[in-house]
Amino acid sequence: MRAEQWTEPLTHHGEGPVWDADLDALRCVDMLAGDLLTVRDGRLVEREHVGEVAAVWRPRAGGGHVVAVERGFVLIDGAGHREIIGPLWSDRGIRMNEGTCAPDGSFYCGSMDVDAAPGRGSLWRLAPDGSTGTVLDDLTISNGMAFTVDGRHAYFIDSPTRRVDVLTFAEPGVLIDRRPFADLAAVPGQPDGLALDADGGLWVAMWGGGTVQRIFSDGSLGDALEVGVSQPSAVCFGGPDLEHLFITTSQLGLAPTQEPGAGAVFIARTGTRGVATLRFSG
Repeated sequence: MRAEQWTEPLTHHGEGPVWDADLDALRCVDMLAGDLLTVRDGRLVEREHVGEVAAVWRPRAGGGHVVAVERGFVLIDGAGHREIIGPLWSDRGIRMNEGTCAPDGSFYCGSMDVDAAPGRGSLWRLAPDGSTGTVLDDLTISNGMAFTVDGRHAYFIDSPTRRVDVLTFAEPGVLIDRRPFADLAAVPGQPDGLALDADGGLWVAMWGGGTVQRIFSDGSLGDALEVGVSQPSAVCFGGPDLEHLFITTSQLGLAPTQEPGAGAVFIARTGTRGVATLRFSG
């Protein structure tokens, strides 16, 4: 399988793609520019600046969206009014990186040291009532995360481990029994963002490896999807029937003409479908 380039290069460091069913469009972030992008039919239609960093976003149940910014969160309602939560820490050497929503309507986002120093990251939870707290600590590059359809488990990536872990969702704000689910040590690159499909499998962007790796529901590895640039960063299913896989990519650390497609969004049909995006209920 091979993905096709869907847009021109839109981002320096693309991340956080989510299909916005309300807008019938893809939304993703240009992380280090602090922008939330709206893309429809392969064309950029809006760029919204939200902070120094825009790590990941999710829609809100009552309209608008939540965005993880450099050291906290921004709540934006349907009218565009903003509420800032944070900063949650004072160390400017740590920033938010990647996250998702949970079945209880909360928003999880992990942090990392900007130089990827080991053990400096944490997984944060923003509850629907606006309270915050850490769920996991001693992480390095807290990355892709997704909750299973039945709401009982969460998949989670700390990139340098070169694996996908699974945790039990014991109760709101409590993830326990972290254990390996899929070993990616033999796959080129490091695991980055991930998406869950309707068959219970995962699709994992392999940063530096130029592929998206399919993982079946039993943890075994399937075929890899070739992307055509070296730094795919994150993935999501989208389109009216959630039959397309969208892939953000990055120019980070590359020479200007090294990879002409870097920073573009790529698209592929995988033969499976995605699941509906969970929303933040706060």
